[in-house]
This record gives sequence, structure tokens and C-alpha cells, in this order.
Amino acid sequence: MELIRGIHNIQAKHQGCVLTIGNFDGVHLGHLSVLAQLKRAAEKYALPSVVMTFEPQPVEVFNPDAAPARLIRWREKYQLLKPHADRLLCVRFSPAFAALTADEFIQKLLVDKLAVKHIVIGDDFRFGCQRRGDFELLKAAGKKAGFTVEDTKTLTNSNQRISSTAIRQLVADGQFEQAEKLLGRPYSVWGTVVHGEKNGRTIGFPTANILMNRKVSPVSGVFAVEVHYAGLRHFGVANVGHRPTLNGTINQLEVHIFNFAENLYQQRIEVIFRQKIREEKKFASFAELKEQIELDSQIAKKYFAI
Repeated sequence: MELIRGIHNIQAKHQGCVLTIGNFDGVHLGHLSVLAQLKRAAEKYALPSVVMTFEPQPVEVFNPDAAPARLIRWREKYQLLKPHADRLLCVRFSPAFAALTADEFIQKLLVDKLAVKHIVIGDDFRFGCQRRGDFELLKAAGKKAGFTVEDTKTLTNSNQRISSTAIRQLVADGQFEQAEKLLGRPYSVWGTVVHGEKNGRTIGFPTANILMNRKVSPVSGVFAVEVHYAGLRHFGVANVGHRPTLNGTINQLEVHIFNFAENLYQQRIEVIFRQKIREEKKFASFAELKEQIELDSQIAKKYFAI
């Protein structure tokens, strides 16, 4: 999949395409259904398929304090979208871009830059300054400009609409099995292991540390987790949060991997969340923290039957 970073990098060779637009946070089963629709349309029109997404996400610009936690980071989004489209257009969402009127969005970007021939989009899609553009405006513009518009179909699981919002809530509630049904894969966090303060070693629980690099985390607390590294699966217990006992200020993921002594610094690992054990809390001493981690580890080991 070709990555086009920014509108300014759209070239003449990119004109003529079938397009879908969205945040695609989580790249869940609902998104995969849309991408399958996009692929069928691309084959019908014999044109490249293009996914347009935004960075940062619009709500993170308009109302950053209310922006929801992202299910995945940009790198994972790219990897998950990669098999399903020919191109990924990442548009920088800025106040200047947000100021484009709906008509300007259509003419300057969809028509002049992309020469789009067909668009696959939800009927609740809104765009342009103050979100004044909608599905009907897009269809009307298409009749004049020579492109067609196709509505996406809402995908459900057990009568539940599959959406990033629903998955985000399930993950926050620790309902990982149900989240997996909507995602089509287990909920996980990828990251590169960094050096920590090495306090865990002093109490017999060394950890692999991953900086979440997010203002808001989808998960918080202590969990039984699987760790995938170098093609192998390991089990462990993880804490996500600010480490209140250590007066931490950085939101990070700390994983203690059972029966594991390899050096993971600068290695990229995947942490799959399986069961929530408890909320994060502050302990009066390291001794109390160690005792609690021992209990957490027992719960995790019982969950994994190890």
C-alpha cells in the first residue's frame, strides 16, 4: 500500500480512484466490511482503492480535552489497513483544513486533486466547515462532477453495532472477549521496550516498559496479559497507568513476564489484554506493593492455568 503523507504530496499519477474516508480507529470488523466494499468498487471501476484518514483526528483539534482514547496508534493503523487498499492518504487535520467549506472540500480535494470516480461512505458522514456537508450534498455534487456515491452498510454483532466507540467502552470495562468479537482480533498494545527506573527488579518483579504516548489510555489498571515477541507467546501481569506508589507522572505500560530473563530493550513487542485484575492504586510502601504484585501474579497464572 502506498502511503501519501499530506495533500501536498498528491501527484498527477494519483488521479482517478475509488475512495473511502474515516478515522478507522481500531480497524475493526465494521471497518473491514467497508474496506471490502471499497475493494469491490475498485475492481468494478478498474481503479486504485484509496483510504483517506486524518492526523490528528478532527475531535483532537476541535475539542482536545474531550477527545476519546485511541484504540491503536498510527503505526498499527497503517499496518492493519495495508492489506486492504492500494493507497492510504493521510491528511493533516489543522484549523486551516477545517475551515474549508463543504464545496471547497469536494472541489479542491476530491475533484481537482484526486479526480475521484466513486466514493464509499456512511450516510452519517459530515464534512467541511462546521460540518455542513453531508451525504446528500456529496451525492448532488457527484452528479455534477462525474463521481458516484455509495452508502456503507452498518455491521452488527449480536444486534450490537460494531463501532470504535462501542469497542472503546468494552476495553475500558475490561470486557476483552466481547471487544475481540467486534475487533476481529484480541485487543492489544504494540510498543518498543524502553528503560525504566528499574524499581521492579528490587522487589523481584522486573518489567518491560512501554510508553503509551497518549493523552488518554483506553485501559487503566492491572491485567493478565499475553506477550508476543519473536514469534513466541509468553504470559504475564501488566500495569497501565502512572504508578502512584512511585509518584509517577508518565502514563506507561509495565509488563512482568513470567519465567522470562531476556533483554528486551529497544525490542518491539505486542501485549494482549486478557483479563482485568484490579484498578491501579497507591500503596504505602514497596513491601505492600510487592505483596500485591504477588497476588496479582497468582490471579494471572490461574487465569492462564500455568
